[in-house]
Amino acid sequence: MNYALVNGIILDGTKDMVPKKGHTILVENGIIKDIIQANNQKYEGYKVIDLKGSYILPGLINLHAHLAISGKPPKKEKKINYKKLFDTLSKIKLVMAIFKKLNANYAKTELLSGVTTLRAVGGILDLDARNRDDINAGKILGPRIICANRGISVPNGHFAGSIATEARSVDEVIEHVRLIASTKPDLIKLMITGGVMDAEKEGEPGILRMNLDMVKAACDEAHKLGYKVSAHVESTKGVEVALLGGVDTIEHGAKIDGDIIKLFKEKKAVDVCTISPAIPYTLFSLEESHAPKIGKTNGKIIFDGIVSCAKTCLENNIPVGLGNDVGCHFITHYSFWRELYYFHKYVGVSNNFALHSATLNNAKILGLDKITGSIEKGKSADMIVVNNNPLENLQALRNVTKVMIEGKLINSPRIKRMKQVDKLLDKYM
Repeated sequence: MNYALVNGIILDGTKDMVPKKGHTILVENGIIKDIIQANNQKYEGYKVIDLKGSYILPGLINLHAHLAISGKPPKKEKKINYKKLFDTLSKIKLVMAIFKKLNANYAKTELLSGVTTLRAVGGILDLDARNRDDINAGKILGPRIICANRGISVPNGHFAGSIATEARSVDEVIEHVRLIASTKPDLIKLMITGGVMDAEKEGEPGILRMNLDMVKAACDEAHKLGYKVSAHVESTKGVEVALLGGVDTIEHGAKIDGDIIKLFKEKKAVDVCTISPAIPYTLFSLEESHAPKIGKTNGKIIFDGIVSCAKTCLENNIPVGLGNDVGCHFITHYSFWRELYYFHKYVGVSNNFALHSATLNNAKILGLDKITGSIEKGKSADMIVVNNNPLENLQALRNVTKVMIEGKLINSPRIKRMKQVDKLLDKYM
């Protein structure tokens, strides 16, 4: 259906966006055909949607997500053997079919909350790609998905043996890149360091796990096959190794110095800021997070590193994207808006820049800025509507009243929320 979106206040997603009144957005065949001055004209051939003074803006773009996990908080502190669990469950076809359905439901929740493009960077086998293809074919409803399928890790590395493979040598890491490429991903994901959950010592999160030779071999092979490479990195040494090896995007980040800044620029790499998963470790009491004491200490180190990396990159004109590492404990599939809020609060950017980062800037990082990321003539009709102005308060993005994805309109999207999680997170905003 073709639409004429009238009486909305447009926030177009550009860096210097200001609210624009008195314009109508014309949508034809899933594309923004034009944005015209509204003069009480009739819109023949269009279904008129009266936005009644609400704010319309580009759909949000989440650069770091895991569709395999719900974000449900743990009931108590416990260590899970993800490798053993994966080895058991991945062999059962019915279980994999259930996981595929769950992944699809999580992706739909992302869309209904305002995320129209999602980059999935580590999942179960090829389920993300299969759901991506089903969405593209119109079989299921969901956002535009860019996916890595499984990541590549090393023995005892981050999520090794579950949502990432275990490569033991240079030859094996090349083999694993080729194996994952056969599952038709859109990028390759490396797990170069550990993280908070698998840290062995207090004060030592993000320990280097994958050596430079393996990183370089993986990046060279991926680039030869036409894929960009993202990497889980949560230590300064890890950032250095990742950039020296040829990684394109640093996921999470850590405190960096002048030499690493030079590497970022030489490699034309990008920092993807993910503050959300560090919040529960850093701010919650242990009774609330159910994390071990080592998790709280190491979570604070990771939190400081992510924020510092983003600040330093912005100060040095290095691109910074936004993702919320959704699927981690307490990070739900409808709460990407919180990452914008944290980016503003802790990195110190304006609301305008946070919104621009989560729309047009994220689209540029993905190489999709000719297609989506802003409300411009000729782009895909990926838009959301909220009642209040997010440039004044980013919490306006909490409740989306309409979503449009490639011209498909969803009125009054309904989301099942985790009320206790929301209440706890709101306590620390």
